[in-house]
Amino acid sequence: MAFLADSLKRIKPSATIAVTDKARALKLAGRDVIGLGAGEPDFDTPDNIKEAAIKAIQSGKASKYTNVDGIMELKEAVVRKFKTENGLDYTTKQISIGTGGKQVLYNALVATLNPGDEVIIPAPYWVSYPEMVLLAGGEPIEVQTTMASGFKLAPEVLERAITPKTKWVLLNSPSNPTGAAYTKAQLKALTDVLVRHPHVHVLTDDMYEHLVYDDFEFFTPAQIEPRLYERTLTVNGVSKAYCMTGWRIGFAGGPEPLIKAMAMIQSQSTSNPSAVSQWASVEALNGPKDFIPKHNKIFKERRDLVVAMLNQANGIVCPKPEGAFYVFPSCAGTIGKTAPTGKKLATDEDFVTELLEAEGVAVVQGTPFGQGPAFRISYATATTALEEACARIQRFCGNLR
Repeated sequence: MAFLADSLKRIKPSATIAVTDKARALKLAGRDVIGLGAGEPDFDTPDNIKEAAIKAIQSGKASKYTNVDGIMELKEAVVRKFKTENGLDYTTKQISIGTGGKQVLYNALVATLNPGDEVIIPAPYWVSYPEMVLLAGGEPIEVQTTMASGFKLAPEVLERAITPKTKWVLLNSPSNPTGAAYTKAQLKALTDVLVRHPHVHVLTDDMYEHLVYDDFEFFTPAQIEPRLYERTLTVNGVSKAYCMTGWRIGFAGGPEPLIKAMAMIQSQSTSNPSAVSQWASVEALNGPKDFIPKHNKIFKERRDLVVAMLNQANGIVCPKPEGAFYVFPSCAGTIGKTAPTGKKLATDEDFVTELLEAEGVAVVQGTPFGQGPAFRISYATATTALEEACARIQRFCGNLR
């Protein structure tokens, strides 16, 4: 009898973590590697948030267990955030605090999915979505979008994907990996479809909400369509906009019965998120946010640099995203060509492997995100490094035969 669970056969390791670990190992071995795989800001956590954490440690607030799904002060801060930023009214009983947005999403799926239940996931998608659905016993239904459509789910495509087994539609805007973000009108077209299917619930991943550019205005589904309020779990966190990826705090607002179920699951798995991280997050949500537009100005400049330089590389087509800090260019024009090592490129995995070997640039192939041949670049790194990396990609593509 095999020792490991059969459920592990249904999932794959995270491709983004794998490429980050490989780049780190090559650096330790002395290689000149520019890693563009990790999805986290290169900016440090703001000082006022750090100071709040230190104060919590010194005062003893961070020394003990907290409520399983978050301290009341953080839940109250999340309630205010949803009200002021999204026009959504929740009570603290409708708020869940978890160890990062990933745990919040996973808790929700485990709490709701029965064998055979379907979750519609627009592709390209964050690599963890289908794997979490599979671990929770559900069936991920991948629905393709196109570069021509801005990598956005069309309402008629959503309508066709819904079946009697559909339990959730998972929407991520702005998106990891494409940076695509839905306008108010585009979201309204989707919510109009969902209103007609009362058995379908909406799981939103709004983690990149504040990372939008060119005067783009962010909206979330329950904000646009009040009739979906009781069927929507709105997930967010402090990781990206607040430069707090390592602090591991995510949160959600949704129906009280679902929030209670998620708390029960958390009570029997991890229990409460880190107390010191929770107090730091209270300050993040309640404190000044003037650093966000400053960071966004730099991110926008980096986005424009990367898009321009990649579109000058032979065989690469790179659309300009509305938000987040990723680009998702097609490398279809390089498939079938031969790398300097003599390797013929048959897949996007071949492309990223040969790019890393030849030029020391680590990116993630598109196929694990549900669409290829493509690759994802995180431009949340120093501008000089991005410029050098893009120059190396141009050189690599120019050397293909």
